[in-house]
Amino acid sequence: MFATLGYYICIPFAWLLRVLYELTMSYGWALVLFTVVIKLVLLPFQIKSKKSMMRMSRFQPMIKEIQTRYKNNQVKMNEEMQRLYAEEGINPMSGCLWSFLPFPILIALYSIIRQPITRFMMLTTTAMQGVIDAVETAGFDLSAIAMVKDGVVSMKDGLTQLQPYGQIALVKAAQELGVTLPEGWINMDFSFLGMDLTLIPKDALGQLGTGGWAVIGVLLIPVISGALSFWQSKVTMAGNPAAADPGDPTARSTRMMMWMMPVMSLWIGFTLPASLGVYWIANSILMLVQEKALNKYFKKSMAAEDEAREKKRNEDRIRRMEEARVAQQQRDEKKSLKEKQRAAQAAKAAKAEKAKRATTENGRIGDRPYARGRSFNADHYGE
Repeated sequence: MFATLGYYICIPFAWLLRVLYELTMSYGWALVLFTVVIKLVLLPFQIKSKKSMMRMSRFQPMIKEIQTRYKNNQVKMNEEMQRLYAEEGINPMSGCLWSFLPFPILIALYSIIRQPITRFMMLTTTAMQGVIDAVETAGFDLSAIAMVKDGVVSMKDGLTQLQPYGQIALVKAAQELGVTLPEGWINMDFSFLGMDLTLIPKDALGQLGTGGWAVIGVLLIPVISGALSFWQSKVTMAGNPAAADPGDPTARSTRMMMWMMPVMSLWIGFTLPASLGVYWIANSILMLVQEKALNKYFKKSMAAEDEAREKKRNEDRIRRMEEARVAQQQRDEKKSLKEKQRAAQAAKAAKAEKAKRATTENGRIGDRPYARGRSFNADHYGE
């Protein structure tokens, strides 16, 4: 099942590499162009990843403040972190997920390089068995490429079981011997700049004194690959200041990954065919260019975003102040109106009170002023 799945995953990559090989007739340049095309396809995802990483870096002080403030309350810390991520549109995982995309491609490419007949040329195992039989008839020793048990070449379901790199050796043998090849066969030239890209550098160490440039060049491939990968890590760390924070666990994991990449690159270059080292070198060079360009672009872009955000924040503050001023003015006006109304009512009440007191008590009956004449005398008639 996994072999079938791997086969179908390899199909688009094998098709692309085959087209580029037929276009350039150079195995090495086909790998370089393959890397360029894959890089262009993945560029939108890697731009998104880079943007997310740089945004995370810019908000690192806010994240540290939350971590410090709620260090004794993990639930509240998580809530505040999620709120910050939601408000700022940050996905903390997006920066990591896309960075793993090159690895499945590397695995697929390794399968294509290791099995040029069934993966690169996409021929059937039956057609490959026909080539095996032809080279054996031509006098080729199958024990050099096939699995051998108790001195006998291993067979399964009528097919010769080849060693891990047996298909590469079979291609070379078939083309050198000039045997009849099946339809769909592509004549392969694995040389590039005077090097055999099927050679594994660790196996070439024993030929260092006699192999000349062909061996020296192959041995330089993993060294160059590791150095470029290290340089790439430095550039990536320079573009992500948060990765330099020794107290941040995310930064520690990021730094560990950045230091692991050169080691992995060196290991890939020494233990696998040199063709994978060429791919890794091309990938590292393109990554360096990409990192430099994206760092410069996003620094400028995010500076503009910060400026726009600060401008919006100031505008919001001015708007709120204006709204508060208008609201206060309305309250003052309303208060003034009420005071005027109260003053008018007080004046009216005072006037009414004054009217009540407009005559002497002698001229008043109850609340009615002027009810009695001025000369009124209650004792006028006497008894």
